[in-house]
Amino acid sequence: MKTELILVGKTTDKHFAAGIDDYAQRIAHYMPFSITTIPELKNTKNLSEEQQKQMEGELILRQLQPSDTVVLLDEHGHEHRSIEFARWLEQKRNTARRLVFVIGGPYGFSSAVYQRANEQLSLSKMTFSHQMVRLVFTEQIYRACTIIKGEPYHHE
Repeated sequence: MKTELILVGKTTDKHFAAGIDDYAQRIAHYMPFSITTIPELKNTKNLSEEQQKQMEGELILRQLQPSDTVVLLDEHGHEHRSIEFARWLEQKRNTARRLVFVIGGPYGFSSAVYQRANEQLSLSKMTFSHQMVRLVFTEQIYRACTIIKGEPYHHE
């Protein structure tokens, strides 16, 4: 199974970017993994939140294939403990051809993206910056990979 993380807008904080790159390289030792960054929209001052979500949504949907299993990182999504997430990921590896996680823009996702998604995940009931979510989520994917392999990274 190929796994992809789609991000709206580049990671601007160099410390977060370095951490994300580090975890992406670690994940690649366990499974094919890539990160696709959709450029931020330009001149958004004249756009409503809904218009911005719709335009970002169109860009996200262009990245998806019909057979993809699409999982949105969304505050209303299902929360997992790390071990539960590892089990979930292992099950997806057995059933999905390409698993695509999407971290949207500052206002979330358009209704078209929600309709296309297969599932939604939440990292926490707390709100994190989009920059931080990227780092935390890549670490969680890496953690899940080590749990699946029975490696000593995770302590329960």
